[in-house]
Amino acid sequence: MTESFQRYLRAKHTVDDRALDRRLVDTLREQLANRTAETDGPLRVLEVGAGIGTMLTRFVEWDVLPAGDVRYTAVDIESENVAAIPNYLDEWAADREGTVIEDELVIVTGDRRIEGETVTADAVDYASDAVGYDLLVGAALLDIVDRDALPTLLGALAAGGHYYFPVTFDGATRFRPSHPADRAVESRYHEHMDRKPGGDSRAGGDVLTRLQRIDGATLSAVAGSDWVVRPIDGAYPADEAYFLRYILDTVEDAVKEVADDDFDAVEDWLARRREQVATAELLYCTHQLDFLGRITAPAAIDP
Repeated sequence: MTESFQRYLRAKHTVDDRALDRRLVDTLREQLANRTAETDGPLRVLEVGAGIGTMLTRFVEWDVLPAGDVRYTAVDIESENVAAIPNYLDEWAADREGTVIEDELVIVTGDRRIEGETVTADAVDYASDAVGYDLLVGAALLDIVDRDALPTLLGALAAGGHYYFPVTFDGATRFRPSHPADRAVESRYHEHMDRKPGGDSRAGGDVLTRLQRIDGATLSAVAGSDWVVRPIDGAYPADEAYFLRYILDTVEDAVKEVADDDFDAVEDWLARRREQVATAELLYCTHQLDFLGRITAPAAIDP
């Protein structure tokens, strides 16, 4: 299961690349560029729910991180994901001219040097003891953790620090072409999300409300980051067919866990959807939100 999940994380890299709102990314890049290394010191980044390191490499590819020294702490609750980060960075750098990996977790590219640190820990537990970070990143995280922990997560930031929470699920899953069981399958899939500790199929809207009410925090921008996976010229891009198969496996497990015994329609639905992936006919869409903001006064954040 670990290998299949890590392949899923790799496969969804291209899906996330299309989905992430570039205006927010551009804004974050501009805000970080305003720092002065001589007076502010190295940029300290904390990513919670870091997976195998795809957001870190994306930040390098998209020149989000400023020139100079960067200290990047990648936290994930799964030790297997954390252990996979050095190998993922090596493979990524091998295909990127001008990028060098030193001592497994040091990325040198142009006038930027990123010193990486990996930690196996629960995101909220780690953030509760962390202080002084300049950037907090949590991709696809806030729909699986208790939103009451938002102040704790933000408390890891220094005054003036930035937070970036992209790809936060917000209540819509769609598969096309249509199938008679779509509504039943999708409602049960969302129900399973809602039953999990910290899970919420409408997390995006809840996060939006909460971020606007937290004293000491400002919400700079919000935008959609919908996943849209579709065949192009008769085939799915990159490894996105695998991504779809993994999604269908996840839906199957979730629906069967909450469905009544007589919900036999899911079998036909799954068989048809898997056939559509094999023939490059299935379209998949989800609605998600990206959030970008700053902390003005950490002391005012009340957990």
